[in-house]
Amino acid sequence: MVKISVIVPVYNTEKYIERCLDSLVNQTLKELEIICVDDGSDDKSLDILNSYAQKYSNIKVLTQNHKKQGAARNLGFTYAQGEYIGYVDSDDWVDENYYEKLYNSAQKYNCDVALATNVRIGSGKTKKRLNIEQEKYVTSLQEKLDINNQYKNACPTNKIYRKSLLETHEILFPEDMYCEDKIFTLKALYYADGVVTVPDIYYYYFRNSDSTVKSSKFKKSMKFDENKARLDMLNFLSDNNADIRDKDFWAVSDSIKCFGLLLLQIKKSLKTKRYYLFGIIPIWEKSL
Repeated sequence: MVKISVIVPVYNTEKYIERCLDSLVNQTLKELEIICVDDGSDDKSLDILNSYAQKYSNIKVLTQNHKKQGAARNLGFTYAQGEYIGYVDSDDWVDENYYEKLYNSAQKYNCDVALATNVRIGSGKTKKRLNIEQEKYVTSLQEKLDINNQYKNACPTNKIYRKSLLETHEILFPEDMYCEDKIFTLKALYYADGVVTVPDIYYYYFRNSDSTVKSSKFKKSMKFDENKARLDMLNFLSDNNADIRDKDFWAVSDSIKCFGLLLLQIKKSLKTKRYYLFGIIPIWEKSL
């Protein structure tokens, strides 16, 4: 029986993919399948994937034309056989006992989601973006959002998800956009019967200077997609009458410009609207 399927979207990461795969093939949890989806790489990434697949029987390689990370993850999910699903980006890596401890904790509490510490590495700095210090099991929506720091750190990769949870609620990644992880993790946490935190294991997020999302030419589309993702989260929470704190989630709902100059920007949370002159000076707030 496959306990966990790990899905790895790959796009032009020939410099880093071996480190990622080495951390996965050496996992202490042996009932693990690794599904690598090459997203139209034009470097040697696919050659490296195929060489690993020849050496390790639990690695499967899929290919697609370049459709961005969300589509690659979704394709991998359609082939997954595991009881739980994990996601690892191809320039990141994990501790050797990472998936064994996540799986054991999820089994202990019979819960849908287990999550671990997320460490950012790169540019000469190491920072814990989400620091898990103790095992804790939570079930209320507010606790699940707080424990994941969903407002700032909607990372999908420092977790495992019960496959049936994702299937039942048709939770997939938005495709052909960046910031695709925000609505995915929100829906998973919203529908999860419970979430357990697992200390003393680490997901290492590499701050890759060559990453697509760091490229200056993508900054404009990134900004647009990020706000769209925030609006999607707000709309989902509103449609489901989520009983959580107001003013945790914000998104730009409208803007007024004159000759290309931003005059007024309106941001909203679940129950509040704020008006900003020139997009930076708060001038009014009202309840919805």
